Amino acid sequence: MRTSTGARVGQYAALLAYLVFLAFPFLWLISTAFKPPQELASLHPTWIPENPTLDNFRQAFDEQPLLRAAFNSLLAALGAAVIAVVIATPMAYVMARHRGRLGRAATGWVVVSQAFPFVLLIIPLFLVLKHLRLINSVAGLVMVYVVWSLPFALWMLAGYVRAVPAELEEAAAVDGAGRLRVLVSVTAPLLAPGIVATALFAFITAWNEFFFALVLLKTPEKQTLPVILTHFIGAEGVADLGPLAAAAFLATLPSLVVFALIQRRITGGMLAGAVKS
Repeated sequence: MRTSTGARVGQYAALLAYLVFLAFPFLWLISTAFKPPQELASLHPTWIPENPTLDNFRQAFDEQPLLRAAFNSLLAALGAAVIAVVIATPMAYVMARHRGRLGRAATGWVVVSQAFPFVLLIIPLFLVLKHLRLINSVAGLVMVYVVWSLPFALWMLAGYVRAVPAELEEAAAVDGAGRLRVLVSVTAPLLAPGIVATALFAFITAWNEFFFALVLLKTPEKQTLPVILTHFIGAEGVADLGPLAAAAFLATLPSLVVFALIQRRITGGMLAGAVKS
């Protein structure tokens, strides 16, 4: 009993340390965003600003087109998430239910595709998008994000499909439901948490992505938030710390809000209500 209690206390202590490790940069970012220049230059920084101010936020909006960049990021992230899920869902079902050579080849493609670094892909992607006249366009960036997130989205959804018992589909078929009816009425509702989780992954990946957006988007009117944040750093590498922290804080909010709104859907029991009474 003592061993079990000690192990549980150790697990909670490790979890608490991990949470502190994750929260520290975000809390420091919030503190920096509300500090005036005098406190930012102090040799003895404090957690809580002594004279909190909103000037950093005003300056950030005055210096850079943050609203336009946020709209571009939102458009790219939503487009990539929706398209990736629409494409990956039927592919994942086929890959999970039909475990033949096609399924093994698809799994191998997923694994191999994740091994390629960004820098090896940017030149062929740039040439393809240039040929399609999609350089410096959000539509071209959405295409890149869909291609990049699709393998992992397919892998995630395939795992959720495998967790849905095939017996449920067979029982619905025995009751007289057609194939399409089974997929829509039985399988799709059970896959909802997986679809939401996959869409969240694709959204956050696209929202935070920097490298592709930096290379493919040239004009400030088309650039996304991660690229605009680099404009707060001068030519000599000196950062305008207050406005940069304020803009970075605002850039993190959408991901946190989206996750907070749908986290119950993700953590809920995937097969809740699936048992026939």
